Amino acid sequence: MLASATLINTGVLPDYQWHRYARIWRTPALGELFQLTANRRAFRVLLGRENPRLPTNAIDQIYDAARSWPTKRAVLKLYRASPVSLMRGPIEALRELDRPVLVLWGTDDAYLPWRLAERQLTTFPSARIELLEGLGHWPFHEDPARVAELVLPFLRAHLGVPAP
Repeated sequence: MLASATLINTGVLPDYQWHRYARIWRTPALGELFQLTANRRAFRVLLGRENPRLPTNAIDQIYDAARSWPTKRAVLKLYRASPVSLMRGPIEALRELDRPVLVLWGTDDAYLPWRLAERQLTTFPSARIELLEGLGHWPFHEDPARVAELVLPFLRAHLGVPAP
């Protein structure tokens, strides 16, 4: 049973258009070539250029989590097996539940534009939308204090945990 949800730069994505890397990953042979050439230096350059507030140590953490060939292969399989229609998800069923939802979205997300945050109201009518000005795809790495000041009170309120 879904009691509440916290969505950070994601959600039910009606109107979703594959971002540049997703289109590459979805393309046989090109996706494999891209993954083979995705070394730490390339990762730092690409992610750093598109996510200027993302600290280098966070880019390295993301790279370390994604660098193994089984993980790279899983990314290719996921993107190739996921039609855009799947990204629209079970809108009607979730809308009927109308659970408390906190949506945080960086306004400078290079992959999923912030307008998708507002589209979450289609699925989650009572959602609270917080646009994080100047943050990108990984706001929890870019400004963890700002994310925590929004997420922790929401979780406490919906879990019945008193503030410290």
